[in-house]
Order: sequence, then structure tokens, then C-alpha cells
Amino acid sequence: MISGTSSTLEFRHLRTISAIVDTHSLSKAAERLHLSQPAVSHQVRVMEELCGLPLFERKTMPVKLTPAGQRLLELARSMEQQMADAERDLARIAGGSTGQLRIAVECHSCFDWLMPSMDAFRERWPEVEQDLVSGFHADPIGLLHEDRADLVIVSHAIKRPHTAYHPLFRYEVSALLAKEHPLTRKPYLTARDFATETLVTYPIPDDRIDVMREVLIPARIDPAKRRATELTVAILQLVASRRGIAAMPRWAIQPFLDREYVVARPIGKNGLQSALYAATTETLAKVAWMSDFQQIMRRVSFASLQGIKRSKRRHQT
Repeated sequence: MISGTSSTLEFRHLRTISAIVDTHSLSKAAERLHLSQPAVSHQVRVMEELCGLPLFERKTMPVKLTPAGQRLLELARSMEQQMADAERDLARIAGGSTGQLRIAVECHSCFDWLMPSMDAFRERWPEVEQDLVSGFHADPIGLLHEDRADLVIVSHAIKRPHTAYHPLFRYEVSALLAKEHPLTRKPYLTARDFATETLVTYPIPDDRIDVMREVLIPARIDPAKRRATELTVAILQLVASRRGIAAMPRWAIQPFLDREYVVARPIGKNGLQSALYAATTETLAKVAWMSDFQQIMRRVSFASLQGIKRSKRRHQT
């Protein structure tokens, strides 16, 4: 026990505390740690037995730490940072600490979390030069193999030779409506509901628009009219003024929903689910700083975005 002559408190226990605090729940912490919820609860009990003190206030939502829990959280944060620094230093010792990171972004609403990710990465890897590849790209994955980009953020992992897809997070795509739109009376929208509406989207091909690719095209339904704009705020303004409806990631428009600027409805009874991936070449996937950047993107997005979920950690080639 901690109060005795020896301690059996382990780093995995500290990671559990950190995950619970970050996700605000035992179930989400279990998902992050790839454990069952009972296993996470067991680890909490073990830690409390070791400390002889409760670590969490009971029956609070979201979870709230006691002073003892707060102290262990501080230790967890410190050790996580030390582990990350050590991994980075070992990578530098082994070589491969310099390079360039040119990022192409298919997702127009990603910049709110991408820019803080780039700032955090710059502090850890100042030797790696960063840049954004601007403009519309008909084939963003092709940029990787033409040596015009080093990482591309996409919402659809299309199998391509020598390409690695690194899952970032999963999310729901919601239909957006004006507050007084008749469709707000429905609990969810179906493909048929889009047939008489003007659909407002980003100016990208239909096979890269979730609602078109997953819902409308399979149902052989075309919206009555189409309208495109590159700006998220412009899409929301058009929706709010009854000049169209849209389908966007819930995390991207949550602040506008909180202010009741527009109304969101699920698409389909179970909602339309999508995901974001960081795509790289197979060669770059093995570089230490590229792996670290992916971890930073996940950490920043989960710290700043509402309603996203963890994806399975796997590569598709």
C-alpha cells in the first residue's frame, strides 16, 4: 500500500484516472483504454484500496475528483508527458527527427482542432517544417503519391496501394434545418425528405459527401436543387434563412446548435455515422514524428470536440 513501505501503484492505474477525467465517464474511459467498463471500475477500486482514500466523488455527473484523486491526476499528467518526451527523444536518437509535414484537408470544418494540433506538434518537433496544401483537390490521396502532400485528412478510407489510413475519430452527421422548417417536426429525416429540398454542401464531389454517398445515391434520390459554398458559416446562414438544408458533422456545428441558430435532426432512424482518417504513405506511417502527430490530433480533438467517439486503431492499405 502507498502508506506502507512499498507501493504497487502502476502507470496503468494513472492512465485510467487520466482517461476517466478526459472522457467524463467510466464507459468512455473503457473505450479509450480498450478495456471493459467492469475492468475500469476494478482498477478504480484497486487504486482506492492502495491509497486508503476515495478518488472520485460519488454520484456526480460528470465525474469529480476528490483531493486524493486530483493529486494522482497531477502525477498521471506528469508521467504521461515524461513518457511522450522520452519516446520523442528516443526517436531523435534513432534518427528521423527532421522532415516536412505538408497537410491537405478535405474536411472544411477541421481547422478548429487542426491548427491547435499543429501548434502542439511544433513545440514537440520544431525540426519538422509544417505547411498546409491549399485549394480544392479532386484526388486528395493522389497528392501523397505525387509528393505534393505528406498527410491528408479524409472522411472515406478508399483502398489505395501503398496508402495507410490512421483512424482519428467517429462522429454523427446531422441534418441541419431552419428553426421554423416543417421537417423539424420529424424525429429523424429519411432520404425521401431531401427530394424536395435544396441541399447546401461544400464544393466537393458527391462521393466525398457523406449524405450523398451513404444515403441519397443508394436510394436513387436527387435533391430538388443543389448549392455549394466553401464556408461553414455560409452554409449555416443559408440554412437559417430557409434557403436550403444541409448535412454536417455534429461536432462542427454544435456551437450553433447551442445558440439555437439552426436545428439538427438525425439522418435515418439510427443516425448517419462517419469517421475521419489521416492518410499517409506506408513509408511515412513508420516515421516517429508522423506517429506522434496523429496522437496529438486525437488528443486535441477529444479534448475540444463534443460527441465524437474513438475509432478502432487499425491501418487500411
